[in-house]
Amino acid sequence: MFKNKWLLRILSAGLTAFVGNAMAQDKYPSKPIRLIVAFPAGGSTDIIARLVGQKLGEKLGQQVVVDNRGGAGGTIGTEIAARATPDGYTLTMGTTSTHVIAVGAYKTLRYDPVKDFEPITLVASTPYLLVVNPAVKANTLKDFVALAKSQPGKLNYASAGTGTTTQLAMEMLKTAAGIDVLHVPFNGNGPAGVATIGGQVQALFGSMPAVLPQAKAGRLRPLAVGTPKRSPALPDVPSAAETYPGFDAQLWLGFFAPKGTPAPILKRLYAELSGIARSPEMKEQFERNGADPQVSRAPAELTKLVIGDVEKYTRVIKAAGIQPQ
Repeated sequence: MFKNKWLLRILSAGLTAFVGNAMAQDKYPSKPIRLIVAFPAGGSTDIIARLVGQKLGEKLGQQVVVDNRGGAGGTIGTEIAARATPDGYTLTMGTTSTHVIAVGAYKTLRYDPVKDFEPITLVASTPYLLVVNPAVKANTLKDFVALAKSQPGKLNYASAGTGTTTQLAMEMLKTAAGIDVLHVPFNGNGPAGVATIGGQVQALFGSMPAVLPQAKAGRLRPLAVGTPKRSPALPDVPSAAETYPGFDAQLWLGFFAPKGTPAPILKRLYAELSGIARSPEMKEQFERNGADPQVSRAPAELTKLVIGDVEKYTRVIKAAGIQPQ
């Protein structure tokens, strides 16, 4: 009889916890959601995250608060997201930098981009745009390459940080064109763009949303886009592939949650985020910022993309001779 009472109590407690959990998920979300952006404000990841986050908040009926945690090529904020409570109230905007390149760029990465996260969906991709300070005597990609070859090691370029795609885009160009320009890392696309505008560095192969407004305003001169085809946002600017066939440098951006986030919550988030990314309104806003909407057919597709790109960019890192930090 004593054992049966304890058994009933255990079963009752388990049932109560299960029902409570289910009710909590049914009411999700009941408070604001934190969206960790692992780069400073003003960069491409931040721009896209804020556009999508605002719409997600409207759909869910709760505010989505962007929490910028920049540093170390996006790995600091991404680690914070990986260690967050998996209850659906912390999400992160993962990118090619945080979930792919970091694997090969850092000796000790304190998170696993596959094992520590639940994939939700891609929302956008964006080309990289090669820009220079207007004082640089180069109006085309060929001009820039010729200038760099005439002054080996004298020109420098900014990046959003060591081991980010902004560094690898330029390293890919250096390999393709056979030029020698010096790397100057900054803490995010925003600071890298400011330094290029100010003339502290001559060039930047920046993500399109971060540098497009400055290029259109004449504060930076665009020379080439990194995707195989020209961008509708700058139709008169050639692609780097027109000069160097096969050149392809672009950034993808997607939503992830900490491992263990309940499946019903992930399902709700996928439905809302994929709908937002497919909407005509968001497509228009993305294109205005030089981005293209992208949606994963299923969350598992995002994991496959991460695994495939880790292999691809690890080879690029080794070929460029970049030493893990």
